[in-house]
Amino acid sequence: MSAGTAAAVLDHPLWDDVDNSVDEAVLPGQRSRLRSVPASGQSDGGGLDDPLRLGRTMRLRLLAAVQALLTDPSIAGLKDAPKLAAVVLYAKSRAPKGEEDDLQTSIWGAELGRWMGMKESTVHHKVLPVLRGSDAVHTQVVRDGKGHPTGLDCLVMPLWRAHHGGGAGHPLALTKAELATLLHLCEALFGHGWTPKDKEPTPPGLLAGRTGKGAATDRLGLLLMVLNTRASGWLQLVGGSVKKREGRGAATLARLLGCSPSGARKVLARLTEAGVVARQHRETSTRMRGRGRVMLLPVAHAYGRRLASVEAVSGAGSVFSARPDGACGDHGPAGAAGALGTSGIGGAEGPGDAEDQERPDGAELHADHASGVTPVVPLQLDCGFSGEGRGGAGRLPERVCAGEDQAVDGETDAAGTGSTVAEGGPLRGEKPMESPVNERVGQRAAVAGAGSRPKVAGWEKAQQQKRVALPADLRLRVALGPVSWLWERLSGWQQDQVEAAAKTELAQLAGLGVAPEGAPRLLADRLTDRLAETGGEALVDKPFPWLIRRGLPQRSACSHRKCDDGVRLDTGEDCENCGNVIHLRRAWRARIGADIDRELPGLADGERRRVLEERLRERAAIEAEDLAWRQEQARAERARRDAARAAAAEQAEHERQVAAAADAVRQALACEDCGRGQAAGLCEACDHRRQTKALTGEAAFLAAAGSADLSDRGSIAAAIAGARTAIGDSIAAAWQEFLEITDVALLEADPEAAADAYAFTAFQTAQQAIGEFQDNALAMLSRTEEAEAEARRAYKTEQGRPWFKHNPTGADAVAAATKAAATARERVAECLLAARLEQLREQQAARTEQAAAAPWTDRLPELAARALDGDATGAVIA
Repeated sequence: MSAGTAAAVLDHPLWDDVDNSVDEAVLPGQRSRLRSVPASGQSDGGGLDDPLRLGRTMRLRLLAAVQALLTDPSIAGLKDAPKLAAVVLYAKSRAPKGEEDDLQTSIWGAELGRWMGMKESTVHHKVLPVLRGSDAVHTQVVRDGKGHPTGLDCLVMPLWRAHHGGGAGHPLALTKAELATLLHLCEALFGHGWTPKDKEPTPPGLLAGRTGKGAATDRLGLLLMVLNTRASGWLQLVGGSVKKREGRGAATLARLLGCSPSGARKVLARLTEAGVVARQHRETSTRMRGRGRVMLLPVAHAYGRRLASVEAVSGAGSVFSARPDGACGDHGPAGAAGALGTSGIGGAEGPGDAEDQERPDGAELHADHASGVTPVVPLQLDCGFSGEGRGGAGRLPERVCAGEDQAVDGETDAAGTGSTVAEGGPLRGEKPMESPVNERVGQRAAVAGAGSRPKVAGWEKAQQQKRVALPADLRLRVALGPVSWLWERLSGWQQDQVEAAAKTELAQLAGLGVAPEGAPRLLADRLTDRLAETGGEALVDKPFPWLIRRGLPQRSACSHRKCDDGVRLDTGEDCENCGNVIHLRRAWRARIGADIDRELPGLADGERRRVLEERLRERAAIEAEDLAWRQEQARAERARRDAARAAAAEQAEHERQVAAAADAVRQALACEDCGRGQAAGLCEACDHRRQTKALTGEAAFLAAAGSADLSDRGSIAAAIAGARTAIGDSIAAAWQEFLEITDVALLEADPEAAADAYAFTAFQTAQQAIGEFQDNALAMLSRTEEAEAEARRAYKTEQGRPWFKHNPTGADAVAAATKAAATARERVAECLLAARLEQLREQQAARTEQAAAAPWTDRLPELAARALDGDATGAVIA
């Protein structure tokens, strides 16, 4: 292996700081997560035990559980109040103990109403009946000794199904600690507060005082927003285009609640009024509205964010940078935000501020304009206004000229002037008569035809096919939400490639054991972490290579296939294999350092460090060579298994073909008894006749075993003959019943069908007779002396049990003894029946061996007297 390869292996992140303590070591995927939690004593927020202070792994685990519960088919279509009740009951569920699942919740209607901010009557009339009707919750009334109801035992059925069918990896299968964490989080957000006896009181939650209409929606929305908020306190907003009136925050909340953006805007306004949510637009140097953000103030306080910044966001004043009202037309056409969309957390957040809209990220900073509308002088050049000198093909790029590149009616004054500054677009106060997008396409074509720089063929078509918004697939929209701004910078072909790569990564995550509903969020978190490592979207100069090579692919920090930057993809926990690698490399570093101190004592620090690095590189090269050899061996073993699997499949296919050919030959054979063709060796009617004959013989043996004297051959023969006669009479009676309900003319027209029907009727009758003769034989044998003696012994034994010793004649003792005697009697009867049947079969075999085969001269008269097929059919029908 080359020295460069060894150095590259040594420079792997897992070799960083291997001489530090275990507490200081972090894996590559953990650095951003650990930085979001301030050190103890450096913040003024809640302590480390704050319920809102969730780690990334715990937050994602609880988010996946709540989303899986709300998307369950029994809950997905319900209103917000039943959904919140299901979440509360799920959080209060008892974790399974041992092999027996508990999973129930003990609660009463008044308490559940206080959790949800509604009356008890509403819970009993509009919440619990809905949950029971959709099979989401099963309830059972708990009563005391006097029969008075004391509460409800509730079982959340999605949780029960997750434990009994989904396995340990199901999102709803939370552990006891995780359920307790979810319950503490709900208590901190909207718990009603209580003071238990001899315990510390639990204070009311943030929304405890919010009751009445919409209280359940506010509580559920706050819970989902907290679970989607990271340690910074900023809510992770959706990407893509949003409506200007609602804003990106309302669109995010609408996605979480499954409601309309207008309804989510009202919920967001109520939460803002309650003081738990703050909305802000980033401050810009041009006094324009920057990108909108939504902060969850309790989360920010819990993680100890700087108090001044949090108060600035939560309060009103100079933090909200609003541009002048009159500058609306200069910065973008109506609906531009909704058409183009923004990335990350941008968007207009004011619920009723429809005139304000955010400035695109890439737009150049314009000079401040007066708030009033002033007349426009045509073709004013060299006046010092923004946009001067951008005539012809030298105008601003398409994406950053939202307000200066609009369409204009050809009959207006602006169109007539032919201003090279406006380029045919409307100035302030003018309204377009045609779609801005279509007009811009026409303008580009006109500019290209007027002698502008030639473009590659097909470039215009690729630009027209470019999709500004994220893909329509909801999974892809969630996964690519953090890079929506990079998505806008891609061409149409590049967007298709990125979409295909994202689908591949989602499929790969599903193949690694990740729940399908959690894979998009996991991929979105991966892109967010990679953007944080890069320094933000603004530092990505080439979006397509960055997405394909760095953002989307999985980066295994070790050899485990489920490792991604030191985090397990299936569980979301730290990769144990990476910890083992770090431990081993630290041990090697310590061992090599000890060897150097022993072999080369007295070295200076710089020389010792150089020798240590050289030996570490040698060790890294050896490990890399060993890894390459093991990978080669693994590939060879995989190829061998694939070849063996292919050979086995080929052998199985050959055997299947041979079996199919043999079955085809067998199906072509004629019946052995009647000679009917294509009967597979035995037709159905003859098969029924053979089975009827065997069943008749078995029934005769049962009759003889139950009533005959096995030492008397005549008694056995009489019992067997009586049984055969009884079965024959039963067959004749059954056939007559069949003829009464069947058209005899049809049977006479088809003799084969008549023979088949008679054989099947005889077979069914013999089957029924077997059971009757067996029951009769057992009943008779249970009255024998052996059975009675065993029953008496069992009766006395049961009476002598220690628990019946003091009262052997009591009701309980007599009942138990009687049951034991009956069981013993039945067991003896079964043993006697089996023994007598075995004895009868041995006698029958002995007689068969003694009897010589009859010569043909004796068998021919019998065969000659047998009627032919037609005569036999007529006799059967008669």
